[in-house]
Amino acid sequence: MKEGCIMVPTREEAYDLLTKYNQSDSLIKHALSVEAVMGHFAELLGEEDVEKWKIIGLIHDLDYEKYPDEHCKKTKEILEGENWPEDYIRAVISHGWGICTDVEPVERMEKVLYTIDELTGLVTATALMRPSKSILDMEAKSVKKKWGQKSFAAGVDREVIKTGADMLGMELNEIISETIKGMRKVAEEIGLKGNV
Repeated sequence: MKEGCIMVPTREEAYDLLTKYNQSDSLIKHALSVEAVMGHFAELLGEEDVEKWKIIGLIHDLDYEKYPDEHCKKTKEILEGENWPEDYIRAVISHGWGICTDVEPVERMEKVLYTIDELTGLVTATALMRPSKSILDMEAKSVKKKWGQKSFAAGVDREVIKTGADMLGMELNEIISETIKGMRKVAEEIGLKGNV
């Protein structure tokens, strides 16, 4: 990207930026999970710009490791400094709606990110509890079983996921199922290939 003019970021630029601000293995795996699920939903919903969806998924938690108390706010600063397009920045910031920003998800891409961000965490935790430690042989019903156990993956805000599902007008089971399918595409990279 050139200084001073808005340019569409490449996947490579997004990944370099992500790893510049994040060294945590778990945060990078989370970013890769969200990237894959965003790409999967873009294809599922017939969106043309699959790459854009994926890049926004990849970069969504850019500031979380270094600036957890300024989550989303710092990302906005960083991406503006990198001359990222305004719609990319807005989409990224909107995933913190009601938590750390007042930017409401409006576009379908924003609503998907808002919904699946927390959900990928629940899916990951569920897969790791399985004997196979794999996402490849896991179905939505396994995640639904864990959904009601508030002590399981307690950091996952189930209300955010439900709100997002309502925004999208999709059944929770379908969203869980499609999230699993998206994450299967990167099972090895995110450490969920297991021993199937």
